[in-house]
Amino acid sequence: QVQLVESGGGLVQAGGSLRLSCTASGLTFSSHAIGWFRRAPGKEREVVAVINWNGRSPYYRDSVKGRFTVSRDNAKNTVYLQMNRLKPEDTAVYYCAADSDWGTPVSANEYDYWGQGTQVTVSS
Repeated sequence: QVQLVESGGGLVQAGGSLRLSCTASGLTFSSHAIGWFRRAPGKEREVVAVINWNGRSPYYRDSVKGRFTVSRDNAKNTVYLQMNRLKPEDTAVYYCAADSDWGTPVSANEYDYWGQGTQVTVSS
């Protein structure tokens, strides 16, 4: 059974930092792309960052470029999302997802497995 478990969310003031973790089990982690998505209240789910199997050339949505960094440790079956200089508009539930793709998929429809999400709240 595949499981993705997110952790690291919380409440932080604007300008602060958080590091999210996504730990996977039940799949060949090193052959999966991992995406971070978020859904803010009243908004559509959107992709935040994606890292492919070898960690090269990650994707970031424009609004987080220069502030967020995605990385992976295949030995620990874990992907991280380091979020710096957080803004109130980053407030959302953050999800990680896994796709057995050698590329860097940015569409949620391409992902096979999803975590339960972790809440990130940024106060102004």
